[in-house]
Amino acid sequence: MEKKRVVVTGLGAVTPLGNTVDSFWNNLLAGKSGIDYVTKVNKDDFPAKVAAELKDWDPSVYMEKKDAKRMDLFTQYAVAAAKMAVEDAKLDITDEIAPRVGVWIGSGIGGMATYEEQFHKFIEKGYRRVSPFFVPMLIPDMAAGQVSIQLGAKGINSCTVTACASGANSIGDAFKVIQRGDADVMITGGAEAPLTNMSFAGFSSAKALSTNGDPKTASRPFDKNRDGFVMGEGSGILIIESLESAQNRGARIYAELVGYGSAGDAYHITSPAPEGEGAARAMNQAISDAGVDLTAVDYINAHGTSTELNDSFETKAIKQVFGDHAYNLSVSSTKSMTGHLLGAAGAVEAIASIKAIIDSKVPPTINYETPDPECDLDVVPNETKAKEVNVALSNSLGFGGHNAALVFKKYNG
Repeated sequence: MEKKRVVVTGLGAVTPLGNTVDSFWNNLLAGKSGIDYVTKVNKDDFPAKVAAELKDWDPSVYMEKKDAKRMDLFTQYAVAAAKMAVEDAKLDITDEIAPRVGVWIGSGIGGMATYEEQFHKFIEKGYRRVSPFFVPMLIPDMAAGQVSIQLGAKGINSCTVTACASGANSIGDAFKVIQRGDADVMITGGAEAPLTNMSFAGFSSAKALSTNGDPKTASRPFDKNRDGFVMGEGSGILIIESLESAQNRGARIYAELVGYGSAGDAYHITSPAPEGEGAARAMNQAISDAGVDLTAVDYINAHGTSTELNDSFETKAIKQVFGDHAYNLSVSSTKSMTGHLLGAAGAVEAIASIKAIIDSKVPPTINYETPDPECDLDVVPNETKAKEVNVALSNSLGFGGHNAALVFKKYNG
């Protein structure tokens, strides 16, 4: 069976750098940081003091207030980004096409804020005071469920939960749905709203978060003095569809999605496999699936979390895959500006990769001051680079040994 070509026709995002794709992208290119002192928890209670929060969030701009009250923040973010993406794609989901329009949106941990709030009510006042919407607000698949309800998309509806790879895996899984002909259009990406006491407590206990108290320099991927990631929140959503569907409706095409790789480490619950072995296999799979030469890849949006092992092992994985060409690549981490959006990271970074192709500009890795011999590739330090990008690869790696890679290509008809 011949695989269908898949193209990207719509983008939507709510991020710490702005609640539109344009503001997000422009701030990335300007090297601005969305990280500040955390306000959603008491910073004095934790060793980590900073986070990448959404600013000026008003769900009523995107949905009815009564609907918003029945959604956790991560679902609100997904609905907002999905509506933006559908509008951007000029996609009219009519009764006729609705069964061929699917939704696949991932989340790493789902409704953490809802869980904590309702648990306190249960402890203090008993089960009768727990909201009847508790479970539907909590479960990670509800972002996909609510987007489907809000937009009337009746095709395949699913959610991939692979920790910090959830957004990328969801896009890849949606890509395969279209390739095999099970849908014409997919609304896909990731969403996360993890800035809660228990999330801070858990990641702090695991010593995963940066304890650098300066918001301006806390997230510093590939820098020798990196000391952990900065947690963020938000959502990124793509509209992907078969080339035939896009052409039939005269859609604007941003880029072509050509490759997807996914591999397991089978090694450790939190630590990446030695030398980035699993990440390397995911990249190789994605490039093979894309049918492009290794030397055709111009840019890698790295997972680049600003943790000691991730950044060094990801660098080794890139060298293992690309050989000498690794030193011709631009390899930046936009997490230096957005923080780590966990299950939404891969989707937001896919958007950055697509925009790099469109605008021929590679966003920087900011806060890069002290080179690390273990991370010796071109990490696009501190300043945006003008560069023609014909093929971009986006990496996402998650707890549990999940590795995902996506390949986007300039659309040439």
